Amino acid sequence: MPIVKRSKKWSWRSSPNTPSFMRASRRRAYVASALLASWTGTYLDLYLAGKGLYAFPKRPFPSVFSIDIFFTAVVLPLGAVFFLALMERLSRLGRIGLIAALAALAAALEATAETYGLFTHTAEWSHWYSVAGYGLFLSIIWEFYRRFQTVD
Repeated sequence: MPIVKRSKKWSWRSSPNTPSFMRASRRRAYVASALLASWTGTYLDLYLAGKGLYAFPKRPFPSVFSIDIFFTAVVLPLGAVFFLALMERLSRLGRIGLIAALAALAAALEATAETYGLFTHTAEWSHWYSVAGYGLFLSIIWEFYRRFQTVD
């Protein structure tokens, strides 16, 4: 007999009593969201790099890709899954704070990548664009994930 009653809102781990179709639905939502993050990141990078706003001087397969394909094919999907796992456990205010913090962190990491020669941008580029862009990107990924679970 448990001494402390478990809150119904607490969802740290999927309970063994959770039906398998619910776990499968969550897995499908994670995979679909990771693919959306990868494709969106790839196409945005292709568009913005094609416009000449920024470039990736050091990237894998430079003769084939004009963007950093490792970032868009590996880092973004894995980051999206980790982001979604954190978002599920937070309150609404916590989610807003996490999106704002991650957007600011992404802009700071871009500035760091510039010092290592991994990323260059034009004089017109502002890192505030990155803050707003990543904030919007993360919000879209979260909303897609939520809606995908209700549809599935």
